[in-house]
Amino acid sequence: MIAYDYDKFLIGGKWVEPEGDGVVDVVSPATGKVVARVPEAVSADIDKAVIAARKAWDDRRWRDQSPEDRAKVIVKLAELLEANTEDMAQRVTAEMGSPITMSRGSQTAGIGLVFSFVDALREIEFEERRQTKRGPTSIRRQPVGVVAAISPWNGPLYLSLVKVIPALLAGCSVIAKPAIETPLTGYRLGELMREAGIPEGVISIIPAGREVGQHLVAHSGIDRVSFTGSTAAGRLIASTCGQQLKGCSLELGGKSAAVVLDDADIDVVVPAMVAGAFYNTGQACNALTRLVVHSSRHDEVVSALVDAVRKMKVGDPSDPETVIGPLVSQTQLDRVTRYIDIGKREGAVLACGGGRPEGLESGYYVEPTVFTDVHNDMTIAQEEIFGPVLSVIRYDGDDDEAISIANASIYGLHGAVFTRDTERAQRIASRVDAGTFSINGYVTNPDAPYGGVKSSGLGRENGAEGLAEFLDYYVVNDPRAAI
Repeated sequence: MIAYDYDKFLIGGKWVEPEGDGVVDVVSPATGKVVARVPEAVSADIDKAVIAARKAWDDRRWRDQSPEDRAKVIVKLAELLEANTEDMAQRVTAEMGSPITMSRGSQTAGIGLVFSFVDALREIEFEERRQTKRGPTSIRRQPVGVVAAISPWNGPLYLSLVKVIPALLAGCSVIAKPAIETPLTGYRLGELMREAGIPEGVISIIPAGREVGQHLVAHSGIDRVSFTGSTAAGRLIASTCGQQLKGCSLELGGKSAAVVLDDADIDVVVPAMVAGAFYNTGQACNALTRLVVHSSRHDEVVSALVDAVRKMKVGDPSDPETVIGPLVSQTQLDRVTRYIDIGKREGAVLACGGGRPEGLESGYYVEPTVFTDVHNDMTIAQEEIFGPVLSVIRYDGDDDEAISIANASIYGLHGAVFTRDTERAQRIASRVDAGTFSINGYVTNPDAPYGGVKSSGLGRENGAEGLAEFLDYYVVNDPRAAI
């Protein structure tokens, strides 16, 4: 059944016929059936969007508005998003298989994120007068220009908002490229942006695949790229931006470790790990996918965790009681099952899961999976699987050994520690290579800067720091002026 149908792109705030004649089927991960058809973008569509964005940038119709006036438009958008919560949630579930309860929650989080950025805007000092040894100086913060905002399929609304909203609040023109697998929320977001009053030319939304995304990144009319996706793709984007000397912020992969110390509270560990490892069916870059457990607590932790995982309802994502839905595509299902096979071949032991759930013959389902007897040098402990697969790694020594295991990864996005000792927790948090760290929980905080170290990315999102990614410093020296 075709539930949604689109035949145009939002280019410069107008619905425009596509340059190509291709059509893309949007497939329900739960059933494998087509739920929507959208046009297939080509490079010429991007060229149109860049022309519109640069025209809006050059005539200054958005960037010369005061920050307060830009914020009023974005608040109107947030109100429209709130009024369309259920529609957005249904779209997320239809296009990526997110359980409907989670889709509703992530939509609410997206609205909160928009307001968080509006609050952060008030923290930005757009002009500072400074007395220097060479006289008075004005230090101004101005928008960077035309931004390419490239978001992935695993958070089609939230991960678009985390890029588009701060760029718009900063005064930039924006070309958003949602993933081609999940275009439906992007289309609705575009409709609401028009209704909110984003000026003509300032926003374009073109769902597209990798090749068109590469054209967008490499376009000479783009001043900055904000990207969320795989580390491999991030390296290519960074290389292109480096060659052209334009800025980029990259939120990339992760293989985050949660450390369970010998004094941890099991009743705290288990619910946090159920959320941290299996949220969004494990399709989250900041998932806690390595559980580093002291041997003195290993068996009881694994027993309690496996019991909780087996109770998670896997099934139809439209059912409010479903906790684990399907993976986004057959490609992703093949990837996850391949890693499960590798784990078994390398000697890890399946404590639970690992197969297709009973009674779910159609759709892209895999059981939530826990491996034990995992060594940190195994493939499943080093490579990002991006599915509901948790690796339990036992350690026998002191805190230094646990920290060493946690840091033995190319990634550094998230991390956690579970202990009753506050000072011990803080010591470990300060020594684990992770851009974000949680103590006795799995926490994401839209008001605090978010991002990774090592191969997990460059730059930060959220808060005033995330908004500042879209501002540059300009200096005006005026030695004859008085402060």
